[in-house]
Amino acid sequence: MLNIALIAHDKKKLDLAMFVKEWKDVFEKCNLYATKTTGTIIEEKIGLKVNKLESGPYGGDLQIGSLVSYGKIDFVIFLRDPLTAQPHEPDVTALMRVCDVHNVPLATNLGTAEAIVIEIKKNLEG
Repeated sequence: MLNIALIAHDKKKLDLAMFVKEWKDVFEKCNLYATKTTGTIIEEKIGLKVNKLESGPYGGDLQIGSLVSYGKIDFVIFLRDPLTAQPHEPDVTALMRVCDVHNVPLATNLGTAEAIVIEIKKNLEG
């Protein structure tokens, strides 16, 4: 079973929830990990089970980065808000770097997230 991390900055949480709802048939076949608020929204609004870590500003991005470095995450979908400064930007940068180091696909917008989910769906069906 694939392990997918889901993260979204505050202004992108609704976008991520709508995206997960649209692709629920794929996500329900995966182990989901998320930062606390994002995971709570997905559980409550979409009804999927999510392994919740800390919120991003409290170390959740770094916790997901740690899972990536240990080979426990197959894909990361992180809808970032590029127009708002984030107090935990160094953590965001570290997560992106660890995904690059370990060759873990990372989507930071809905276009790349959709490409990743289409590929996951192909793998699940094939």
